Amino acid sequence: MAQTNSAEARAGWSLIAPPAVYAMLLLAAPLATVLIYSVLTGDNGAVGLPVTPDNYAEILTKPQYRAVMERSLTVSILVTLTTVLLAYPIAYFVSFHVAPSKKSLWLFLITIPFWTSYIIRVSLWRTILGYDGIIDSSLISMGLMDTQLNILSSGVTSIIITLSHAYAPFAVLPIFVSLEKVDRALLEAGQDLGETRWTTFLRVTLPLTMPGVIAAVLIVFIPTVGDYVTPELIGGGKVPMVANFIESQMLKQRDQAMGSALAVTAMLIVGIVSLAFVLLNKRFLGARK
Repeated sequence: MAQTNSAEARAGWSLIAPPAVYAMLLLAAPLATVLIYSVLTGDNGAVGLPVTPDNYAEILTKPQYRAVMERSLTVSILVTLTTVLLAYPIAYFVSFHVAPSKKSLWLFLITIPFWTSYIIRVSLWRTILGYDGIIDSSLISMGLMDTQLNILSSGVTSIIITLSHAYAPFAVLPIFVSLEKVDRALLEAGQDLGETRWTTFLRVTLPLTMPGVIAAVLIVFIPTVGDYVTPELIGGGKVPMVANFIESQMLKQRDQAMGSALAVTAMLIVGIVSLAFVLLNKRFLGARK
């Protein structure tokens, strides 16, 4: 019996060893390197001793670093809020008003934007939002405006619009799953007791679907904080976010230590915010039991 258990244990370790080594090499090793670099001294593309917290002190005290961190968080929060507010009605419509046989088709259609490269979609938004673009041309041709809006020139606004469109399908799916789990009998019971549909939604549907909403928030918030492509292409590099600043420190200024410290700081901020939402999700899950 003991030999059988030992053989099964060896077989189990042999199965998990390859992915474990893969994860260590591709995840743990780069993360450890960034953590070590962040407390070293950087100069002209090289890092070395002494170990110092000066990089983090600069991030906390210098205005340019604080400004880019605040901008990244502000954009991510606004994108997350906009995306979830757009995604919830879509998910609600598909869950409650689409025939069961057609729900898969609707979800399939929602994911159509993923069929094209993200860079292509961002470039199309440049055409839509830019000077003499689709929006400006349409408004002027209809006589609604005399001058160009050129939304693209407002870097933060155009970045928020582009990211909200890009991540909307990611937000729809977890919210839809939560809505599908809502017991329709509870909604009918609420309406039988004289509650309006809006009151039933606020008191029954929304609280029951909060785990899906929080999942959507995390799915959108975490990657948008570190988004590089959208500020670079839409903002033209004039409205950098933290990922653009890290790239500038690492490759252009060749300050590996400061770039690493910025990356670690961004990860810590994202980790704290994500942990808060996970705890909030546990609260809602606990309230449902």
